Amino acid sequence: MAFDTPNGTRGARQPGRSRIEQRGNRWMVERIRRKGAKDDRQVVLVTMGKRTGRERMNPVRSFPEPDGSRLIVASANGAPRNPSWYYNIAANPERVRIEYAGQRIDVTASQLHGDERAAAWRRITTEARGFARYERITDREIPVIRLTPRGDA
Repeated sequence: MAFDTPNGTRGARQPGRSRIEQRGNRWMVERIRRKGAKDDRQVVLVTMGKRTGRERMNPVRSFPEPDGSRLIVASANGAPRNPSWYYNIAANPERVRIEYAGQRIDVTASQLHGDERAAAWRRITTEARGFARYERITDREIPVIRLTPRGDA
């Protein structure tokens, strides 16, 4: 489905802007790629830059589904703008992969809409209550993305 969630007009500060946050993200990316996370919910999302075509890596929380896919949330901590990786995925949904604990999995990304998104959002906010807070502080609908492993991987 389409990646069509518009930016909002209010919300928290966009994360990842300071050098300290960028350094922390790089450290976390390397740690997750090497060792994984304790509960295997943290993954490294690898996208192709929309303008540059270069690989971009971001640590994200994922929510495993029974069918082997994973859900991720483009919350940006409740910022008014979608995270930049959302636009990278929108431009190249077939050129996405996740990495953790030495594994590299090629995935296809699709955004959830309507009842499917609502059901996934209820599950996500039950499991990780912080996402409900993000929804309260911004006026945009926070995108939920399904990452489905590709058969050619």
